[in-house]
Amino acid sequence: MSNIVFFNIPAHGHTNPTIEVVRELVSRGHQVWYYSYQNMREKIESAGAAFISCDDYDTEQKLSPKDAVRIGKDLAFSTKILVDTTLALDEKVCKEMKELNPHCIVADSMALWGKAVALKLGIPFVSSTTTFAFNQHSAKIIKQGMGDFLRMLFAMPKTTKQINRLKNQGYPINNILDIIGNDANTHTIVYTSPDFQPCSETFSEHYAFVGPSIRPSSEQIEKKKSPLIYLSMGTVNNDQMPFYKTCISTLANTEYQVIMSVGHLVSMDAFGTLPENISVYPHVDQIAVLEKADIFVSHCGMNSVSESLYFSVPLIMLPQTSEQKGVAQRVLQLGAGLKLRSLNPNSLLHAIYEIQNNPIYYQNASKISEGFRNCSGAKGAADKILSLCHQ
Repeated sequence: MSNIVFFNIPAHGHTNPTIEVVRELVSRGHQVWYYSYQNMREKIESAGAAFISCDDYDTEQKLSPKDAVRIGKDLAFSTKILVDTTLALDEKVCKEMKELNPHCIVADSMALWGKAVALKLGIPFVSSTTTFAFNQHSAKIIKQGMGDFLRMLFAMPKTTKQINRLKNQGYPINNILDIIGNDANTHTIVYTSPDFQPCSETFSEHYAFVGPSIRPSSEQIEKKKSPLIYLSMGTVNNDQMPFYKTCISTLANTEYQVIMSVGHLVSMDAFGTLPENISVYPHVDQIAVLEKADIFVSHCGMNSVSESLYFSVPLIMLPQTSEQKGVAQRVLQLGAGLKLRSLNPNSLLHAIYEIQNNPIYYQNASKISEGFRNCSGAKGAADKILSLCHQ
């Protein structure tokens, strides 16, 4: 039996792909401890892992709304938050690693404290990457890189100050790239297929492209009309009532069945009386809906796009962040969806009509789905982790 420790951030999009991997490891008789946050506790424990809370040590969750917006945009500020969290967890985690004696640490690419403690204590490490793997080749394909590189360059003096704080606590880290980047020698699980990953052939054999980790559906969705259009802006940036109301007014009393998942940041009462063909929920079983859907109007989070294409559902895309824009760019390159520059009734209806009446979008989505289904999935991810435990 191997002892395995996971570290993650409090985000569904980063946690969900790991849940089936944890379940697979536990089913094989291995012990898994999972450092995360209370909002993820139920799903982590349901997979069979022992949950360990990091809530009392997390700096990001204590930020003001204004400062929270800076995360992801200001590298120096983000580095400080990550270093603050790493150092806050330092004593607790180092002590507990000696008690748990893990054979391997698996950390989300954004949970830098997991990678840092693995480096500090010399424990075998696997990076869990829920977005595309990134190098100079893939950056060109998804049209990210130069702007990000320049922002990193200008932030270097401030990030160096933060890195020195880690070095002073015994972390063998020389620069920001040691913790935010995975080099060719970093064992890395990437939750997509070699075909969907841009330039997958340029990554070393230490990278395992295992495909999306798709859980079974837990509900039954009734398909009353065809096509069924599903709309969701994810679990983070979903306080978007103007978007929801535009979609409702545009699609009201059409031949489409519409299911909308709007999150908990908007009031359901604000929707008033809904048209007969539109259903709005704070939350749905997305897998169950996508099993029946024909078109997905999405923010383009990596998980949502992967789940949509796994079920051969083309996308109408409204990305909000640079990461989501990169995912949308890849979908466009592979011809499995359309990107809206802005939301207005004409553009939305035109995109629906174009996808509905052009079979190439469904054919391309099905081709990507086939690639996903041919991947090793959670079993392959578990094999990758265990291969390090046995070294």
